[in-house]
Amino acid sequence: MQREFRQVDVFTTAPYRGNPVAVVLGGDGLSDEEMQRFAHWTNLSETTFVLSPSDAGADYRVRIFTPVAELPFAGHPTLGTCHAWLEAGGTPRTEGEIVQECAAGLVSIRRTPDGLGFAAPPLIRSGPVDEDELAHVAETINLDRGAIVAAEWADNGPGWVALQLESAEAVLAVTPGIVDHDVGLVGPHSGGADTAFELRAFFPKDGATIEDPVTGSLNASVAQWLLGTGRASAPYVAAQGTALGRAGRVHISTDEDGGVWVAGGTVTCVRGTVEI
Repeated sequence: MQREFRQVDVFTTAPYRGNPVAVVLGGDGLSDEEMQRFAHWTNLSETTFVLSPSDAGADYRVRIFTPVAELPFAGHPTLGTCHAWLEAGGTPRTEGEIVQECAAGLVSIRRTPDGLGFAAPPLIRSGPVDEDELAHVAETINLDRGAIVAAEWADNGPGWVALQLESAEAVLAVTPGIVDHDVGLVGPHSGGADTAFELRAFFPKDGATIEDPVTGSLNASVAQWLLGTGRASAPYVAAQGTALGRAGRVHISTDEDGGVWVAGGTVTCVRGTVEI
């Protein structure tokens, strides 16, 4: 059966400078095995499938797959999927808000001056990292323990361990070894830069370490940590992907209730149909 397909670049306004996600529209009827096999074939960090919602409050339901597993939530797939759904003619039930249903629950998405934005989901794990575990994580990314300014569990689904280094330059200088955690690095840019922080994200796959170009879930959880501890003030813009030759820009803001919003540009790079 042929289904509409988009490949969307996220957290960029220029094609091929952000993080791509594959989106299969009209995914109803596909089995778990068929979804996972297709996601393995695309070999992107995430592939999503848009389905009819099961929650009356949602506009659509999405399932998010890496090449090897399903995720309850991920940030750049959320924005890329919403972009593809709108582009294909999706109409939200409530003007000014799109509600996405995923395994982590309902996620609110809205249009902002900086592109589509999602409300950061609550952390499912936070707090300090055990010192022995932190030393191990530092060793896997070839980093002296003393170079870590602060560390925190910042897990909103993928399982992030967030490490703050002294500067953006220190973040960009890291050459990781083989990691066994999902590790996020953040360091401040110097005054006068057009971005406040530099982020990098590493995760294990098939015995190797993969660096993600631009990571919505990490930026969402890191923002909650930085803002909650006074290490940052909103709004701010974070850069990610620099080490990979990308130019991702993630816009962080807060609403009147103190909720954190994560926004960025979205650009369709490929459109057509796929047979699954």
